[in-house]
Amino acid sequence: MAKPLVGVQLIVFGEQPNEDLGAVLAAVARAGYDGVEIGMPASQKQVDEMRMALSDSGLSLMGAHSGFVSWDDSDVVSQRISAVKDLGGRFAISSGRFKTLEEYREAARLMNQVGKQCLDAGLIFCYHNHAWEFTEMQGEKPIHMLMTETDPRLVSLCPDVYWVDVGGEKPATFIARYQERCPCFHFKDGLGGRQFREFRELGQGNMDLPAALEAALACDPEWIVTEQDQTKLEPAESVRISREYLRRLGV
Repeated sequence: MAKPLVGVQLIVFGEQPNEDLGAVLAAVARAGYDGVEIGMPASQKQVDEMRMALSDSGLSLMGAHSGFVSWDDSDVVSQRISAVKDLGGRFAISSGRFKTLEEYREAARLMNQVGKQCLDAGLIFCYHNHAWEFTEMQGEKPIHMLMTETDPRLVSLCPDVYWVDVGGEKPATFIARYQERCPCFHFKDGLGGRQFREFRELGQGNMDLPAALEAALACDPEWIVTEQDQTKLEPAESVRISREYLRRLGV
């Protein structure tokens, strides 16, 4: 079993990637990451800039993330697929929030369609969870309904272990349940509970990250990606701390 590549979601840098992408990627490379996950590029200009910056930094692109908007537009889907492929990425990632179970079912049907387009293009389409998918609707948790309603050949999971925990399930148990559908992970830490919006560098919060990582590694994933929505530190220092923590855990 090969070690996964380790990446960072650039959200922790706020607006810095728009201001000096080269400096951001240089900081990520110095911290010892293999690559990055980005927001879905909105234009060919952004794709070109990211391609050059990745080349200069020596980093790889894990994939790109978008909210669940415009995935029903075939032209937009084609553009997103092309952007990820052009940058050498493997994953097209999406997340969403819906008001009813029927809206989740409609989303699942659309995910199957998008997943087929991604598969045909050589990419993997992943759904990224938050905590809200674990709140029961009519006696059913939307996250599990989504997994039932989507084709595992077409729709994979990029579990966010922190949001699983905030949602009330043990990340290790959740990961084991969907082991065959987890080619990549988001690792996040924080205070959890009522202070769930208090994010922390890996190892600085209340998550049982060693247990989550053990379960994740059993999936033989391609990528482990650190994701921190906000930091009180300089972002470059924040990502360094999280990378060092994963090294201490053996990845």
